[in-house]
Amino acid sequence: MTTTDWITDIALVLVVFRQLREGRLDFKSYLLPLGIVAFVASRYLHTVPTAGNDLVLVGALVGVGAVLGVAGGVHTRIRGADGHLFIKAGAVSAVLWVLGMGARMGFQVWVDHGGADDVARFSVTHDITTIDAWVAAFVLMALTEVVTRLTTVFVRSRRVDRRPQRPAGTRPTAALDRTA
Repeated sequence: MTTTDWITDIALVLVVFRQLREGRLDFKSYLLPLGIVAFVASRYLHTVPTAGNDLVLVGALVGVGAVLGVAGGVHTRIRGADGHLFIKAGAVSAVLWVLGMGARMGFQVWVDHGGADDVARFSVTHDITTIDAWVAAFVLMALTEVVTRLTTVFVRSRRVDRRPQRPAGTRPTAALDRTA
């Protein structure tokens, strides 16, 4: 793995740690993870092989990415206050994110340090035709996880009340009209 590979993989893993602290949900909340994944996709995703069982591999990992993304989005707390939205990734969301983003990095490290023969045997046995199928599968898995998590957060955020919160147990009071 190159230095750029390490930096992008670690950046993808660490993105969720920004959200372990509650922060405002805004354009940057969506832009940073999408930007990193777009960079990874432009750097590594040159083709999606379709021979043999390549698409089965890609589809399986895209499915894993979708499940991880939706589950991560569901386990992200979203609350409204004073006209703004705030999000905080919970422990489950963080674990799912690290699992998904770390899988690509872990797979690459394993392949580079002794796992290449095992991957080659698995690929031959299951009719996966090229290393490009593995690359496409993991990149698309990461992309799918990011997009489905952000989409889930976005959809959930549309349903959150943004009005100022009243202390528990208080009832709204009618405004007095002193214009008469």
